Amino acid sequence: MENNLRDNLVKPGERVDDLQNGYYVIQNPEKFCFGMDAVLLSGFAKIKKDERVLDMGTGTGIIPVLLKSKTPGGHFTGLEIQEECAELAQRSVAYNGLEQDIDIVCGDIKEAAEIFGAASFHAVTSNPPYMIGQHGLQNPYMAKAIARHEILCTLEDVVSQTAKVLKDRGRFYMVHRPFRLVEIFQVLTRYKLEPKRMQLVYPFKDREPNMVLIEALKGGNSRITVEKPLIVYEKPGVYTEEILEIYGSGV
Repeated sequence: MENNLRDNLVKPGERVDDLQNGYYVIQNPEKFCFGMDAVLLSGFAKIKKDERVLDMGTGTGIIPVLLKSKTPGGHFTGLEIQEECAELAQRSVAYNGLEQDIDIVCGDIKEAAEIFGAASFHAVTSNPPYMIGQHGLQNPYMAKAIARHEILCTLEDVVSQTAKVLKDRGRFYMVHRPFRLVEIFQVLTRYKLEPKRMQLVYPFKDREPNMVLIEALKGGNSRITVEKPLIVYEKPGVYTEEILEIYGSGV
C-alpha cells in the first residue's frame, strides 16, 4: 500500500534516485537534476542540533533532504521560485515522509524576508546561479537556465535577503565559482556577513579549482580559515577518498 502511494507521487518521465542514506529524490532528467555542488555544500555546512535552516533556490529540494539525513538540525525549509520545481520538491519530501521536517515554499528569493520574517533562521544555504551576462551558454530549457544564470535573482539578492532572515551570529553556507570570489567577498561584507571559512574544489590536483565553498557569519569579526583543497578525482572516473566519504554519508 505504501509503495503504491509512493508510486503515485512520481510522474511520467521522472525517476527516483536513491541517496544511499534511507532517502530518495524525484528528478526529471529532461529538465533539471542536482549536481555535485549541492552534495558538497551539504557536506560543508555545519548545522547544529534543533536549528532552523533555509535553503534558497532549493530546486529539487536535494539540500534540505541531505541536511536532514546528515545533521541534527531541527527544521529545514526550501525556497524555490519555479512552481514546477517546487511542486516536484514537495513530492520528494512526501515520498520520504518528511513533511514534519521539511517545508518547500514556492516564492521569490528577493522576498524571503517578507515571506519568513527577519531573523527567522539559524543557518542559510544556497547553491545560487553562477553565471552572469554571457558567461556560459544559456540553456534553452528555462528551468536549467534559471538555475545556472542570474535571470531571476543575483548574488546580491541572495546575500541581502540572507542577511535579513539570519539570526544574529547565524551562518551562511554557499557554493559558487572561484572566478567571482572578489565580488562574493565584497557583497558578503557589504551586508555584514563575514567570510569565516573557505574551501576550494579542484576536479584534479593539477587543474584550476572550479568550485568554492564559503561559510560566512552574520556580525562576525574579520578572520577567515582556508581549509585544505578538496580534490574530486584521483584519475578520470575515480573519486578521491574525500569525495567518497562525502558521498558515503548520503548520495
